[in-house]
Amino acid sequence: MPLIVFEGIDGCGKTTQVAELVARLRARGIAVRQLREPGGTALGEQVRTILLDHKTRSSAVAELFGYLMARAQLCDEVLTPGLRAGDTIVLDRFYHSTLAYQGYGLGLDVEQIRAATDLATGGLRPDLVLWLELDPSAAQARRSSARGADRIEARGLDYLGRVHAGYRRMAEAGELLAIDASRPSAEVAAAVWSHLALRLPALADRPAAS
Repeated sequence: MPLIVFEGIDGCGKTTQVAELVARLRARGIAVRQLREPGGTALGEQVRTILLDHKTRSSAVAELFGYLMARAQLCDEVLTPGLRAGDTIVLDRFYHSTLAYQGYGLGLDVEQIRAATDLATGGLRPDLVLWLELDPSAAQARRSSARGADRIEARGLDYLGRVHAGYRRMAEAGELLAIDASRPSAEVAAAVWSHLALRLPALADRPAAS
């Protein structure tokens, strides 16, 4: 069954849209696992706490390997066996985040990150990747009204601008499907469903429970 990934900078609405899609799929009787990266395993959640903590000090390469460690465990323990067992999985972030944040954002070599990612994931690729595109300043304003920035997002607008540009390059290369996340939440959810219906019709065509 498919692996569906949501991407975008914090404040773009990923949490809302992941929950909306999961609810819509479950209403059709589809068994869905909702996960996040880094996280989804005991090791991944521990790594997440370290990576996002303002007290953490790490080089760009050390940060990269932290994300890869969490990802390798998630793939080995949850994603690969779950997909083989027929699960539908909706994942908040995957390896495109690493390419955007540590590659384009911090300046690490993107091709080296791709090679390391292949090792961490065992070559696992998502069936659908949706990028919720939102200007970093707008995302920052949304996030500030809800909560403070984590260690990564606190790097500021210049950094987030590079991350955003990295996402755009991947979208232009056909790796991501861009959705305008500046629109009302219901319109974004409709766009998400439209992309899913085109790419994964077996899921979308199931009738909702009455």
